[in-house]
Amino acid sequence: QVQLEESGGGLVQPGGSLRLSCAASGRSLNIYVMAWYRQAPGKQRELVASISRSGNTNYADSVKGRFTISRDNAKNTVYLQMNSLKPEDTAVYYCNYNAGIWGQGTQVTVSS
Repeated sequence: QVQLEESGGGLVQPGGSLRLSCAASGRSLNIYVMAWYRQAPGKQRELVASISRSGNTNYADSVKGRFTISRDNAKNTVYLQMNSLKPEDTAVYYCNYNAGIWGQGTQVTVSS
């Protein structure tokens, strides 16, 4: 069974930056697609960004130009660099592995 270890969440002011990390571990790891989702209180969980094994990326329109997803295949780790953060980015962010395994989630709060 694959385990996902998320880190990097916290409290930041509007306009600030955070970098989220998600490290995958387990037996026979074969990472094809990794993604970041988020869920704000009372809202539906939504896809923020994804990256394939080949390097293809996809972003939600609301974060395009501000967030960057990347991966380090040697470390089995995916990152989400979040710049120019807005209050509406406040949510619990979840890492997802191969569209089937979820991380525990990490809280991101953007507030003055």
